[in-house]
Amino acid sequence: MFDLRKWENMHIPLWLVKDTCWMLEWRWLGVTMIVPTVSMAFYILFKTRGQIEFYINLAICFWITANSYWMCAEFFGFVQYKDFAAIPFAGGMISVIIFYLKQRKIPAS
Repeated sequence: MFDLRKWENMHIPLWLVKDTCWMLEWRWLGVTMIVPTVSMAFYILFKTRGQIEFYINLAICFWITANSYWMCAEFFGFVQYKDFAAIPFAGGMISVIIFYLKQRKIPAS
């Protein structure tokens, strides 16, 4: 059985390390941390397909993708294009809206 909480709890430290590297401007470690952070997010997304949590996990994937792009834009000098991060951020917001709309349709037990 897939233990969602276990994987989510493992994912949070990866995200925190990546963003801490961003804050401290540790470029290569920050960029390296994108791979396990995004991979874990997409693994969780894949494992929750067909469940209501899929949409929140999709929002997290969008968020981490946007966040990683923005970090790279700052690290590697293409800050003029960082606004493109708004595209996956918007995808995340749409995913959250879908989550809450679908959640309203689930009958209470």
